[in-house]
Amino acid sequence: MDSPLLPQGVKRCTPGVFFLWTLPWLALLAWGGLSAVLCLLKGLNQTNMSNVFAFALWIVFDLAIIGLGAGAFFTGFLTYVVGRKELKSIINTAVVIGFICYSGAMAMLGIDIGQPIRGWFIFWHANIHSMLVEVSFCITCYLTVLTIEFVPLILENRQIKKVKELRMLGHNLHEVMAVFAATGTFLSFFHQGSLGGMFGVMYARPFAAREGFYIWPWTFFLFVLSAIACGPCFTILCTKLTEFISRKKLVPDDAIQFLAKMSGWLLALYVVLKTFDYLGWIYGIVPRSGLTFMDFFNESPYGVWLIIAEMIFCGFLPAIILLTPAGRKNQGWLIFASLLNCTGIVLNRFLFIIVTLAVPVMPFDRFWGYLPTWQEWGIGLAVIGYGFLVFSLAYRYLPMFPKETELNPLPVES
Repeated sequence: MDSPLLPQGVKRCTPGVFFLWTLPWLALLAWGGLSAVLCLLKGLNQTNMSNVFAFALWIVFDLAIIGLGAGAFFTGFLTYVVGRKELKSIINTAVVIGFICYSGAMAMLGIDIGQPIRGWFIFWHANIHSMLVEVSFCITCYLTVLTIEFVPLILENRQIKKVKELRMLGHNLHEVMAVFAATGTFLSFFHQGSLGGMFGVMYARPFAAREGFYIWPWTFFLFVLSAIACGPCFTILCTKLTEFISRKKLVPDDAIQFLAKMSGWLLALYVVLKTFDYLGWIYGIVPRSGLTFMDFFNESPYGVWLIIAEMIFCGFLPAIILLTPAGRKNQGWLIFASLLNCTGIVLNRFLFIIVTLAVPVMPFDRFWGYLPTWQEWGIGLAVIGYGFLVFSLAYRYLPMFPKETELNPLPVES
């Protein structure tokens, strides 16, 4: 269907079909909205969080989507700073995904803090010794950077471009995008690292505690590395899903292959360093704490299988596939490896957040179980619905894929 609201030279489904597509995502948003209202009016007693599980499902979602959204700053760094021109065909997608992930995470944190109207206390009454304060500053600033990077794409809409001032604004922002890409890289490096460093300095929780370099525990660097290793794969997954649904080729293979190869090398480096990290933890911190490795996995449902799944099936296996030219050039294997890679970072964040708090660390402690309420699930899944809606609207009305018309020329009418 051709419309003056749609990008030039492309075809999209009818408004009716598009409305039907949005219904499940609107339903998730409605569920999340109801859950948010209950939590804000009645308090966090609507959840199963407690003094034990102050970090729960929302923080798992939060850290996972922030890690998955790292494709935005890493792809932006490679495109505008390193100068990889082939990535210009996918950079818009990476920016939209990053904006969705970070804005969704911020919205979820607004519910998590219980009283969002006091959220400004983080900045005005900052605890300068807290890693979470540094994370709050960097995430807020980086979301601002992502918004600035998103604005030029919005201004590319055919109707908006008719306004001369807005067209000039979009052009000028394009010219200085390298500055914002470099700024975003700086901000993301520190907040990704500090999210990991926060767990590494929890010395009263030996499952998470780590040694490190100077004031930075190893988890600081491992969180950064895991994020830039999986972020490009999440961008690839979103692109391939869009291609599958639209039945179009949207991004040239050279851009996909470059991101996949980079992700493979970074993931391989990460799992090697993570292996050494685990060995140092098992033979260093654990025995000094008076515990053994199996003390952390004696209680169900958290078993050694979680470590095996994280390191072998979601670490070494996808790294091998992505580093093998034949593997990453096969679309099925590429999608499979990308799924495993993204699953691995979610599993890693789950281990640090939930298992860290669940396992007993003192002789008189007991194992603590945790199951989220439907309100918690509603707010978490609402972010997914929000992501699908924003991405769908961006694909429909904005030139997200610059090579789309070139890769899918419209038939000439006789």
